[in-house]
Amino acid sequence: MSQIPMTVEGEKALREELEYLKKVERPRITKAIAEAREHGDLKENAEYHAAREQQSFAEGRVQEIEAKLSNARVIDVTKIPESGRVIFGVTVTIINCDSDQAVTYKIVGDDEANVKEGKISVNSPIARALIGKEVGDVVVVVTPSGEVEYEIDEVRHC
Repeated sequence: MSQIPMTVEGEKALREELEYLKKVERPRITKAIAEAREHGDLKENAEYHAAREQQSFAEGRVQEIEAKLSNARVIDVTKIPESGRVIFGVTVTIINCDSDQAVTYKIVGDDEANVKEGKISVNSPIARALIGKEVGDVVVVVTPSGEVEYEIDEVRHC
């Protein structure tokens, strides 16, 4: 498996979720399974089957997070000298050349992406068009509704 780019914040969030699953969810689910077993016949015990399903989901998520963390390449953009160039982890403000509307995005890993929070995946069409470009450059982003031109207004390492 290749390395997965991840911001410092993304790694922290995954580690916190992993800790929660191991220290809170696992014991809670184990207790629920034990209580359900006390009710007798396991074949028709809905509480038991529900708890086992939760256990399966939680263990799957633990394995998924551990795999991502073991293959993560954590990039702390604040330790990279600012050059005005768009790279992974930066916050970039772009202006739509047609409407003059500005929008700001932080370029993050796939698992961290959340458009509502202004975080876009490094693999998204917008990020792919922006990577490697500099302040003042005009980029063309291919969207389902056609091509859109954006001018890179600002690049911040934060």
